[in-house]
Amino acid sequence: MPLLFTKGDIFATDGIKAYAHGCNCAGAMGAGIAIEFKRRWPRMFEEYRARCEDGRFALGDVFTWTEDDVTVFNLGTQEHWKKKAQIPALSRAIRKTIELAKHAGIARVGLPRIGAGLGGLDWPRVKKVLRETAEDPAVTLIVFEQFVRDVAAPLPPSGGVARVMGRSGGPPSPPPKRN
Repeated sequence: MPLLFTKGDIFATDGIKAYAHGCNCAGAMGAGIAIEFKRRWPRMFEEYRARCEDGRFALGDVFTWTEDDVTVFNLGTQEHWKKKAQIPALSRAIRKTIELAKHAGIARVGLPRIGAGLGGLDWPRVKKVLRETAEDPAVTLIVFEQFVRDVAAPLPPSGGVARVMGRSGGPPSPPPKRN
């Protein structure tokens, strides 16, 4: 189950211990969901900013931060916060994130509408990139298409099937009926 689209609050949803979000390479997390990442993991932000300042974080890169039992994948999708995200950088960073998660034994990674909010990209185009890159069955990307404050998204048990969007791009499958 490589890709799941849902709505809710990414941080209020049980079963997600890894997150990914798009970042600029200028060291700023001052708007959008990045503010929440900065607030929750201030030491991560400081390291991210240092990497941006000294050139260790560039387009297409992934800076991974693990604190306590949570992992955050910071994806280099924008050169600067004043510029749009770039599809090739997004694609490379998503592929790297999946590989890093797989090697770390992380089965689920939650992410917002990456690149399509403040990143300025067209959401249908981003969804196409996600469908093309999220093929590894070992890691499920849980994409929060619509933010609903303090509402946990309904997720299937790990390894289950519900509202999966595959490469076909068709509508999500309905959840399985349970007796």
